[in-house]
Amino acid sequence: MLREPTMEKLQAMRLGVMAAAWSEQQRSADVIALSFDERFAMIIDAEWMARENKRLDRALKEAKLRIAEASVEGIDYPPRRELDKASVRQRGTCTWVEEHQVVIVTGATGTGKTYVSCALAQQACRKGYRAMYRRAPRFFDELRLARADGSYPRLLARLARVDVLVIDDFAIAPVTETERRDLLEVLEDRYAVRATVISSQLPPERWHDYLADPTVADAICDRVLHGAHRIALKGPSRRKEKEGKNT
Repeated sequence: MLREPTMEKLQAMRLGVMAAAWSEQQRSADVIALSFDERFAMIIDAEWMARENKRLDRALKEAKLRIAEASVEGIDYPPRRELDKASVRQRGTCTWVEEHQVVIVTGATGTGKTYVSCALAQQACRKGYRAMYRRAPRFFDELRLARADGSYPRLLARLARVDVLVIDDFAIAPVTETERRDLLEVLEDRYAVRATVISSQLPPERWHDYLADPTVADAICDRVLHGAHRIALKGPSRRKEKEGKNT
């Protein structure tokens, strides 16, 4: 019989999922009754889905999202949050990634900025893009250390290549002159060629004052704020709400 040699060849070609799907078909009279084309399509679907799942797992591992389980479907819309469902759903299409745009997520502490930011990055990974998550303080530390050990150009190149860069907790601490210029370098490399998500407690209208240096602030704000999609989260801290439910 040809079954055993075929199974061996599938395994040798690293098509184990196809082999398993084919073997599973042999145990189902209903499936055996289907046409060859239908059965073959089912086998191909199984292999394709397995590869897509592996790709997504790899992309999410590389992204290092702070909330790995965050998803666009998991975002909720209580009235106090004043979150526009249509706007979020539109971001879920990832057109903003394809068009290399910026999404700014703002709100007070505990309103879910990190979750929404990670959900957008996770959705981009599902669509086949690569993402990278960094909290702003560690982001600047990473750039500072790269300057010290000579890997700064390589780090800038890596940041420039990733499809979606998430900078979380922006403007949470005072910024130094070196950090301002590092941020400008990163954003300049990404401007109109890659997508960026920035979350902050500080409203965008106050970023210029926060950055302090008028020349650098002008350059950064021009690249980030012009044409950016904005998601403003309102309401009380969701952490406090959860703690209240648990007491």
